[in-house]
This record gives sequence, structure tokens and C-alpha cells, in this order.
Amino acid sequence: MTVPAVPLLNREQAILEFNRRVLAQAQRSDVPLLERLRYICIVSSNLDEFFEVRFADMLDAQRDGSGLVTQRDVERVARAAHNLIDEQYGIFNDQVMPVLRDYGIQILNHADRNEEQRAWVSRFFEREVRPLLVPVGLDPAHPFPQVANKSLHFVARLSGKDALGRDTRIAIVKVPRVLPRVIKLPPAITGGKQCFVLLTSVIRAHLENLFPGRQVEAFSQFRVTRDSDLEVDEEEIANLRHALRSGLTTRHFGRAVRIEVVNTCPEELSRFLLEQFALPEAALYRVNGPVNLVRLIELIDQTDADELRFQPYEPSWPVGRLPRGKSILDKLRTKGDVLLHHPFESFDPVVQMLREAVDDPDVLAIKQTIYRTGSQSVLADLLIEAARRGKEVLAVVELKARFDEEANINWAERLEAVGAQVVYGIVGLKTHAKLMLITRREGGKLRRYGHLSTGNYNPKTARFYTDLGYLTADPELTADMDLVFRQLASLSKFKAPKKLLLAPFNLHRTMCELLSLVEEAARRGEPARVVLKINSLTDGELIQALIQAGQAGARIDLIVRGACMLPPGLPGQTDNILIRSVVGRFLEHSRIFYFRWGKTDEQEALYLSSADWMSRNMLRRIEVAWPVLDPKLRQRVLDEGLTPYLHDTQDAWQLGPDGTSQRVNGDPTTSVSAQQALMRMYAE
Repeated sequence: MTVPAVPLLNREQAILEFNRRVLAQAQRSDVPLLERLRYICIVSSNLDEFFEVRFADMLDAQRDGSGLVTQRDVERVARAAHNLIDEQYGIFNDQVMPVLRDYGIQILNHADRNEEQRAWVSRFFEREVRPLLVPVGLDPAHPFPQVANKSLHFVARLSGKDALGRDTRIAIVKVPRVLPRVIKLPPAITGGKQCFVLLTSVIRAHLENLFPGRQVEAFSQFRVTRDSDLEVDEEEIANLRHALRSGLTTRHFGRAVRIEVVNTCPEELSRFLLEQFALPEAALYRVNGPVNLVRLIELIDQTDADELRFQPYEPSWPVGRLPRGKSILDKLRTKGDVLLHHPFESFDPVVQMLREAVDDPDVLAIKQTIYRTGSQSVLADLLIEAARRGKEVLAVVELKARFDEEANINWAERLEAVGAQVVYGIVGLKTHAKLMLITRREGGKLRRYGHLSTGNYNPKTARFYTDLGYLTADPELTADMDLVFRQLASLSKFKAPKKLLLAPFNLHRTMCELLSLVEEAARRGEPARVVLKINSLTDGELIQALIQAGQAGARIDLIVRGACMLPPGLPGQTDNILIRSVVGRFLEHSRIFYFRWGKTDEQEALYLSSADWMSRNMLRRIEVAWPVLDPKLRQRVLDEGLTPYLHDTQDAWQLGPDGTSQRVNGDPTTSVSAQQALMRMYAE
């Protein structure tokens, strides 16, 4: 009997479903109150990127007439986004803010402020805000101004006529980004409470002061989200860095895809805004509160209430494997590979390894990929110092790391200025692999030391992203890493590494082959098992291979943090596939691939990787996956990276065949959090 094809879930709705899981953290009474507010802010940030990139791409696909994305698809996703945003503001207004008020922490609207507080706000407005505001009355000589992506504005309808007796009724007020969005009132005027005012409330209370002789009849905050994907034709340009630098200036003015206004915005003004940005009614998002909840991070940062935050967690140093103050390179050479599990273990050994290489006169060369390091980076500073000391430094800088382009361009220019060799990978392919390679002269020979990771070279995010780092002096693995760097620099013909898998060359194919082995073992009645921990699952061919292995009888467990297009639990089709997502204190980011296709040790494989199971990662990026062959390290990956997550009954969600998630409800008295269990284990 032929099994009918399995209809896949919609990717954009899967992304929104992930954000619904994140938003649910804001409703948990066992999560500290300010952290609940932080989850609301995180969802706002995620949704901004969703509209800037994913929804914008969806609109492009709908317009191209291919039929792959229909108007109905767009409308369905837009409805889901509207519902999620309404839910978000409901939680903010009805669940989080009332409890914060009980703790003496509140945001005061104009009506809530007493005379003394209003006087303080008025002085603040005149001193700090008004000098930076330039209202623009619209007329033929003053057309609707350029509105940058995600910038805050007011639109106002004015009474009467302007100074020249003209009927200019509409005005726009831009709110400068340099102004703080959340202002804390002095304790002397708050009666012992921690009280804040929003910049929008300050401006709103004094809006008429900006239009002497006229009344503000109606107004609203508004914010526009624009298509922010930075597109350059790499085949047609001579210098990618220069082209991207130029493109950054226009990114903020891409095609509009969403307008946010407050829910009290008059219909006349909302229609006016939709016309100005050529958007349909569905693109208008009326919100019951500030139009940019992301900026409430400022309130969290300014609030003095440590008891309402997560208890500080300090990652442990792997003392037993890497004694403090001792040479990491010596340890790798004499004792073998070292696995680091972030953020439970510190990222500092990686920094120390690079610092040791910079200081060691016998180290001749350092090669490293740079994807997301941030505007401040101790690792990039060390590479610059290495180049200054005369070492050969090769930096593969990914200039198109979305929203980190400017920081990476700046690092590339600083590295080049001190003589480092900087390359930008391969045309048309983002370099997403995380590799660092150190070459040292030892006894007349050259020896290599490497670091591979599932996450970025960013010590800051290493404190709240779960990732696995791998330190090694294995000759074959480090030779493979050197081969990858040479191919990225020289653009030479692909030569298959011995141990590493490399996208877009053989990673995707090898994953399909391993799934085929699992499927064949299942059909023979032998042990057949797949366990994956990834961020996203959207590649159609890999999904189909998983489905076929499951239909053959293989047992498949997938831990997918974000978007997942495979519908599990469909009778007769995906019964053997269970999919869960874990959303906790830390962002799940590690990628682990486990396969078993028989009874012997040779019929088992475990890989760590920088790649998700998405077409872009497998076919349009430079990614690596490397095998964990040491038995103790393999067992540790299983015991820490997979097993706890399969048994999590506190932070886990189970995906249903319709694409919606349900929290895994264990007994509250015995529920287990994988992240908390790992935190306790490393603390001990």
C-alpha cells in the first residue's frame, strides 16, 4: 500500500508558534517577575525580525506569481500574527504589570501622575526632549517625511490654520533614537515606589506645546516595520565589503510591511498612514500599550529588585579537564580532546586558548571564522594583537550575518589595517561554520590545535545560549579544519575532509545517507534510532527521509527549538516521530545529530554541528559537522545534550500534528527541567 505524502506545516506559522511558546514563559508564576517581562520583550524583538525578514520574504513570494505562496497563505499568517500580538499585550497589561504594581514598580501615565510628578516631567520635557523634536506640518513643500525602519513617530491632526492661514491639518513628529524610552522618576517624588514614565507619555502630555496657537484634535504613536534583508548581487560587484557598507545606509528604508499604532488611533489617521505606506488594512496592528515593547528592557535594567530576577548563575571552569593557569595546548596534546558545555561551563577556556596562542612565540598562524562576535569582542582584539606580533592571521569574516553586518565590516577593516589576511568566504554562501585553528612549531614539526563550536565566538551570548564547544589536537580533525580554511581562502576545488562534514558539499547528502541506513535497519527489524537536537527543521528532503525512516519502524525523537515543518503523530504516517521543544532560562542553540542503524558500535554515529536542518544551512552556507569518536565524550553528549531534554517535564512542549504545541505536563511536585538539572550538576 502506498502511503500518501505528508502535508508539511507552514514555516511562518511554525515561527509564530515558537514565539507563542516563548510568550508562555511570561505567564509562569515560577518565573521571576522581571524575567517574565523580559520574555515579553524578547517576543517583540523576535516579531520585529519575523516581519523584517520572513514575512517580507513571504510577501515577495506571493507577488512573484509562482503560486508557491498565495494570498490566502499571507492572510492566514497575518491573522496568526495579529492574534499573537493581541495575546502578548493582554499578558503585559493584565498579568505582568498589575503584579509589578503590587511590588511598587509601575509605569505612570499622565493621568496617574500627581502635580509634583507632572512638574518634574514637564521640566524633563523642556530640558531633554523638546530641543530634539522637529514637528513637520505636511503641505506640498513639506511632504510626508522618510520614516526609518522601527523608528518611533507621532502623527497628529491639528485644529485651525497654520501661521500662513493654510489648512495644514496633519503633522508628523519624529522621536529621536538617542532619547531614552523609559525614564525613572526620582525617589523623592514617588513615595518610596519605583516609578517610571515612558518617553511616549512625556511627549503625549506636551504635544500641543509643539504647535503654538493650535489644538491637537487627534494623535497616535506609530512605528513602521520594513523589509530589512540586505540584498547585493555578489556576481556583479568587485568588493563585497564596500557594497554592503553602502547598502547599510538604505536598509532602514526598505518596503514597509507593518504599521503599529495605539488602539485609540482614530480611523482617519490610521487610513492616512496606510495610504502613505501603500499597505492594506491587514498590515495595521493596533496595540493596547507602547508600540515598541522591546524598549521596556530599559525598565528591567533600571529596576532595583534582584529578587525579581533569575538568581545569578556563574558558569563553572572545567577544572578536572583544564586546570586553571596551565597550558591548554599542552593539555590537548597530552590528554586528548575536551568538550565544553555552555553556558553551564565557562567560555573563558576558549578565550584563554587564543590568548595563549597570541603570547606563544612558537605559534606561527591563527585562523578563525567570524560570524557574530558583537561590536565589542575580546577574541577579535586578540586576533588583531596576533597580527601585530607578526603571526599569520587569517580571518574568514561573514559580512552578511544579518543585523551584524556593520560590526563585522568594522572588524574586517581593523584586522586588515594590522596586516591580517581577511576573506569573506565563498560568493553566494554565508560562512556560518565556527572554527578556530592554531598552528605551532614543535620539535621541528608543525602541529595544529583546533576549536569547533555549535555557537558563535561571542563570550556574551555564551552565557545564555546552550552550545557545545570542542577543543582538539587530533591530527586528522585539525587537518580537515585547515583544508576548510584553505578552500575558503583559495576557492580551490572541493576535496572531501576525512572526518569533518562540510556544507554545501557533503553534509546534506551524508545526513540523508545516515537516515537511509536507519530506515533499512528498521525494515530488517534491527535497532533503528534517530535523536536530533536542532533549532529549526524545514528542509523538505531531510523531512521526507525522517518520515520514511519512521514509517519503516525507526524510533525518532526530535528536539526542535524553533520552526518545525514536520507534523508528528499523524496516524499511519508519522506515528513513530515525537517532536518536542524546550523553552527555558537559556536559549537552546546546540545542534546534535545521533543515529543508530544496528547492534554494533560501528552502526552508530554522533555529530555536533553549526548547521540546522534547513535548506539554507545545508545547501547555501558553509557549515561543518564533526563526529564525536571518544567514548567518554560521546556518552557525555548523550547524557547532557539529549537525554535530559527528552525527559524534561517542566520547560518542554510537545508538537501536535496540526503544528500547535502543548506544554508537557508532569507532576508539579516532581517535574524536571533539563536546564536546571544541568545548572545544579555543574554547580556541584
